[in-house]
Amino acid sequence: MRTVSGLARRVQRALGGRRPAAASGVARALPGGRSLLTDVLGEQRRGGVRLDQADPTTCGSAVLVAMAAWADPAESERLDGAVAGAGSGTGFGIRYDDRQRRVHRETNRIWPRALGTTPWGMARWLRVNVPGAGPYRVRLVDDASPSDVEDVLAQVGVALSAGHPVPLLVGSAVPRHYVLVLGPLGDGAGGWRVYEPTTGSVRVLDLALVRRRRLAPVLGFDRLHAVLLPG
Repeated sequence: MRTVSGLARRVQRALGGRRPAAASGVARALPGGRSLLTDVLGEQRRGGVRLDQADPTTCGSAVLVAMAAWADPAESERLDGAVAGAGSGTGFGIRYDDRQRRVHRETNRIWPRALGTTPWGMARWLRVNVPGAGPYRVRLVDDASPSDVEDVLAQVGVALSAGHPVPLLVGSAVPRHYVLVLGPLGDGAGGWRVYEPTTGSVRVLDLALVRRRRLAPVLGFDRLHAVLLPG
């Protein structure tokens, strides 16, 4: 059974949608911020605060804040309370949650906030607010098509090798949740290190689970709907 994103991807391909440019052209990222997240597996903390999503609707916002801190020194300073008017008199945990909620408002000018964030809203927010990350584009995935899955896995792999983190949108038959791929395992095992914002932890994702549509043990939902790719 195809997901709604898989059906949309089939229509996109049937209409002769332009194939994305080869991933080999992805420029190497030049992050200027101080990353919130580490490659260490397990719960992520900063200032004694677990780096999880502020509420059930802000998984995408947590991913965007992490990407902004990676790419932009101003985001790191804002979270650390070094920017005037950024809640410098409050603790990191309050600033972190407030920042997620503000990003959530900015990415959902029209789309109902209770439904989370669309991938196009994510890409637009990065383009407008974090130019240092470089532009990102939405790539829908038909995870019932082995060839489409292999194509997107290859594109994500090249983006990671160039130093770009990659947001994934997962769900059931409909999209439900964002996570952030931080990088490959680096041991030749064919896996990724993935930040999962519900638990605020970095986990190992075996790519075989993507191919089998069995992501839930790691990411909470089985199906891959879309990725945000640089370029």
